[in-house]
Amino acid sequence: MSIPAEKLRITPDILRSQGVDLWLTFVRESSCGGDPVLSLILGHDVTWQSCFLVAANGERVAIVGRHDGVRESEVWPRVVTYVESPRQLLTDEISRLDPARIAINYSLDDTQSDGLSHGMYLRLVDYLRDTKYADRLESAAAILDVFRGHKTAAELERMREAIAITNSIIDDVSHQVAPGWSETRVYDFVRDAMKERGVPAAWDPCPLVTSGPESEVGHGAPSAALTVAPGQIFHIDVGVKARGYCSDLQRSWYVPHDGETALPDDVARAFDTVRAAIDAAFSILEPGIEGWRVDAASRKVITDAGYEEYAHCVGHQVGQAVHDGGTLLGPRWERYGETVERTVASQQVYTLELGVMVEGRGYLGLEDMVLVGDDGCEWMSPTPRELPLLR
Repeated sequence: MSIPAEKLRITPDILRSQGVDLWLTFVRESSCGGDPVLSLILGHDVTWQSCFLVAANGERVAIVGRHDGVRESEVWPRVVTYVESPRQLLTDEISRLDPARIAINYSLDDTQSDGLSHGMYLRLVDYLRDTKYADRLESAAAILDVFRGHKTAAELERMREAIAITNSIIDDVSHQVAPGWSETRVYDFVRDAMKERGVPAAWDPCPLVTSGPESEVGHGAPSAALTVAPGQIFHIDVGVKARGYCSDLQRSWYVPHDGETALPDDVARAFDTVRAAIDAAFSILEPGIEGWRVDAASRKVITDAGYEEYAHCVGHQVGQAVHDGGTLLGPRWERYGETVERTVASQQVYTLELGVMVEGRGYLGLEDMVLVGDDGCEWMSPTPRELPLLR
């Protein structure tokens, strides 16, 4: 069974749980950057205006251009084609289903739920203007949170493959990168390792490479002037995409001086704090907990230890996108909106990630991926319990 077929099979239950009668995805020219949900409900691009209807009673209808190559299948059992306009076909199908609530793909806070462009929204309202359904449109964000977040067996298999490939690249970094390498040399080394394994990076620029206290932390480009140096922390943030699904991991090393065999006290303390903060999130991550509460548990460990709090979420969902939308494990900041107020659900995959700056040494960050189960969560990647030395 294809991933769209797997995903759509559970959709009626999602709609009924939200009290929604009909979910409508309305797209066009998707190769130019259309709705991100299309890859999960169809699996390929469309050119003409296309309407994909999923009803709470289990019906699925695709209204597509005659030459867009959508055929009746287990994914879309009913396909209706048009040449001049989908207007009448759409209003006919909606009238037949007669939904009281129609969910469409827009969101104030979640990029992966905000696939309906403003122009397409206006077009949809125009199509429905002479019907009673124009006033029944609402956001599908809550539906997409569950639909996209719930990872099927096939999706998890691909994500585990991406994680395994990423771990093998990290092993290469650990064994081959040496003091004196520039950040750009590390970047090129990792990109070559991805090419050798036949996988693309999960995002660009990837990997993110930091070495020492002068390095740019975050999503900046690597520096040719900064090198892996003794007495400093070396860190990478790396992920790949395997068969359409992403990984996202961070690792750090301490670069010792000649004769140095153990971590300095300040580095050891920083690692222990980061490790404890991530473990605090892991220990309470379970179905039903609100995202902000998970972040608060980690954030408290960091600030109680006297470090500056991190300026991001402790965790985000991963899937076909490295930032896969839905519930975030983050603070109640305006920029995150309702995404941190939502609750965690079983079969969602999250990162747990954070770091601290160690004065004079650089950024020490860790990130691993976890799968939420019915009673808690499990590590999908082998999370480090000690900070390794890079010689």
